[in-house]
Amino acid sequence: MDDPYISLQAAWSYPTATRFGAGRIKELAAVCTAHGLRHPLLVTDPGLAGHEMIAAALNDLEEAGLSPALFADIQGNPVGANVEAGLAAYRAGRHDGVIAFGGGSALDAGKAIAFMSGQTRPLWDFEDREDWWTRADAAGIAPVIAVPTTAGTGSEMGRAAVITDERDHTKKIIFHPKMLPVEVICDPQLTCGLPATITAATGMDALSHSLEAYSSRIWHPMSQGIALEAMRLVHRWLPEAVKDGENVAARARMMAASSMGAVAFQKGLGAMHAMSHPCSSLCGTHHGLTNAVVMPYVLLHNRRAIAYKIDALARYLDLPRQDFAGFLDWVVELRQKIGIPATLAEIGVTSDLIPRLAAMALEDPSNGGNPVEMDQGAYETLFQKAIEGDLS
Repeated sequence: MDDPYISLQAAWSYPTATRFGAGRIKELAAVCTAHGLRHPLLVTDPGLAGHEMIAAALNDLEEAGLSPALFADIQGNPVGANVEAGLAAYRAGRHDGVIAFGGGSALDAGKAIAFMSGQTRPLWDFEDREDWWTRADAAGIAPVIAVPTTAGTGSEMGRAAVITDERDHTKKIIFHPKMLPVEVICDPQLTCGLPATITAATGMDALSHSLEAYSSRIWHPMSQGIALEAMRLVHRWLPEAVKDGENVAARARMMAASSMGAVAFQKGLGAMHAMSHPCSSLCGTHHGLTNAVVMPYVLLHNRRAIAYKIDALARYLDLPRQDFAGFLDWVVELRQKIGIPATLAEIGVTSDLIPRLAAMALEDPSNGGNPVEMDQGAYETLFQKAIEGDLS
C-alpha cells in the first residue's frame, strides 16, 4: 500500500547513485562537478533539444562555470551512424563526459557515445555476446550522468545500450559494466506534460520489463522481488499518470517503477522484447508500444510455464480474480483504458513480414530468457496472432 505521508524525495545507491525527487534537476551542475565534468556533452533527441527543460539545464551548467555543448542528432531508434556522429562531436569538442538527457533513445545513445569515446575498435565489436565486453579499454570509457524524461525504458539504470545496426536492420545490445551511469537524476517533474499516448506506451514498457523478468526461468530472487513491487506501482499509478499528466505523485511512482524494471531485467527478458525489437527495426514501431501490443499474446503462449507465478502476482496486485485469467483480463482492460492498440496490424506490422520477423526474434538476445523455448514456427504463430488479434 502506498503511504500518503511518505516523502518522494530520496537518495539511493542501488544500482548506482540516484537523486530522486521533484525539482532535483537543479542539482545537475553539482553532480557534474562532483564527478569532475567541466565540459560535458549533453546528448538528447531532436524533439527535446528545443525544449525549455534543455535550455534551463544548459543555462544552469553555464552559470555554475561549466562549458556544456549539445548533441541531438539521434533517431527514435538510434542507429550506429548516430553514435558515430556523437562520437565525432565528443572528440572534436574535447569533452570530459556525457549528460544523457531524455527518453530511452537519448540515454542509450549517450551511454554508447561515452563508451566509445576512448575505444579504437568499431562499435559492433562490443555486442553483448560471450565475453566481447572484455575487448574494451575500460580506462577509455567516459563518465555518464543520466537524466530520464520518460518513465519506461529504465536505461538510466542499465549497463548497456540498444543500437540498431543499419547493415542488417537488427537491434544490438552493446554492453560493458562501466556503461552504468555514475549518477542519475530522477526528477518526475521532467515527465509532466508528456502526451498521454507516450505516457501509456512508456508505462507499458516498464510493465513489460518487470513482467518478463518475473516470468523468466532464470533464478534471481532479488530481481524477482523488485519486479513484483514495480508491477504493483504500475497497476496502481499508470492509469493516473495517463489521465492527469501533471500528477507528480503518479509520475514519481511510474519513474520509480521504470528504474526498478530495468534493474529487474538483469534476470532476463523474453518473447515480448524479442518480438518488439524486429518490429521497431523493420517497421519503425515504438518499442514500448510494441511490447504492450504483444503482451497478452506472449502471456498466453507461455501460460503452461508461468501460470503459478502469475497466480501469485494476481494475488499480490489484489485483482478481482486472482489467477492467470484474472491477470490476463487486467492487462487487456488496462490496454483498452489507456489507449493501447490491440493488434500489430494497427501499428503498421504486416503479415508478409512474418518469416523475417520470426527469424530475427529467434536470434534476439531477449529470446533466451523466455520461459518457454521458442523456434521459428512458434514465433511465426505468435506474430500472426498478434497481427490478427487472436487471443485464443
